[in-house]
Amino acid sequence: MLDITELRKKNIDDLKKELEKIKKDKQKVVADVLQKKEKNVKKASLMKKDIARIQTVLNEKLSEGKK
Repeated sequence: MLDITELRKKNIDDLKKELEKIKKDKQKVVADVLQKKEKNVKKASLMKKDIARIQTVLNEKLSEGKK
């Protein structure tokens, strides 16, 4: 689980890279759950929340840049 204060310290490029990385990891976790390789079925849902956190901070930073 990502900490929101750590995310706010990162710049826009780092946030975009982190977002892409987590999205790829989530796809792998979902595939592993479906193939019964991953036991923790809640892991994908936690990663989905992390993606939402990153997108929220990214949108905040982008809206600050427009003002």
